[in-house]
Amino acid sequence: QVQLVESGGGLVQAGGSLRLSCVASGIRRFSRENMGWDRQAPGKTRERVATITGDGITDYADSVKGRFTISRDNAKNAVYLQMDSLKAEDTANYLCNVPLDFPSDYVRYFWGQGTQVTVSS
Repeated sequence: QVQLVESGGGLVQAGGSLRLSCVASGIRRFSRENMGWDRQAPGKTRERVATITGDGITDYADSVKGRFTISRDNAKNAVYLQMDSLKAEDTANYLCNVPLDFPSDYVRYFWGQGTQVTVSS
């Protein structure tokens, strides 16, 4: 029943900004789970762009560091990605994800369907 729904993508000119949202459902202890944003562009490998722990510790890919900010609102079961100074290379489908622990040290990742971000030059 775990479900992640992303929104906020769109078409923006280089140098512009977008704020992506991800609302989660079916996660009992959302505030204790790590959350992340990945992106997938045609012809490229999937890239982890940002993560945030339940304690609020963040990490970013070098390609977005200083431009993107990940945050969360546990009361809303939501995670956000503020994207500033967008570049054409940021064009991709952005997917929210959560790794959930299972017995025997097994971790299963869940992703939403993604939201498309297109940056025009």
